[in-house]
Amino acid sequence: MTPTPFNPRRLVLGAAKKLIFENEDPETALERIAGLTSIDNRSTLSPESKSMSRSRTTILDNLDEMYREAFERAKASGDQTQMATLDFAYRREQLYFEILLDVRDALERR
Repeated sequence: MTPTPFNPRRLVLGAAKKLIFENEDPETALERIAGLTSIDNRSTLSPESKSMSRSRTTILDNLDEMYREAFERAKASGDQTQMATLDFAYRREQLYFEILLDVRDALERR
C-alpha cells in the first residue's frame, strides 16, 4: 500500500480549524468570532468580551512552525518537488491567514 502524499492545504486547513474552533461547536465559535457572544458570557459591554483568543503573531508563528517542520522533513529526504510545493503553499496560506486576520481585526473594532 502506497502512503498518502503529503497535502499541505489539508494540513493548514486542519490547523486553522483547530485554532478557530478549539473543540467548540462551530456555530458557537462563529458567533464568538463575529462578536455576537463572548466565550464566557461576560457582559457585551465589557471591552474584553470582543477580544479574540490568539494574537496575530501567535497564529502566524504557529503557521510558520508547522511549515518549517514539514519543509525540514522534505529537505532531509531530498524531495525538491515537495520543498517547492511547501514553499508555495506556505506563502499562499500565509496570505490567506493575513486576510482572515484583517477581517477578524475589523470585526473586533465594530
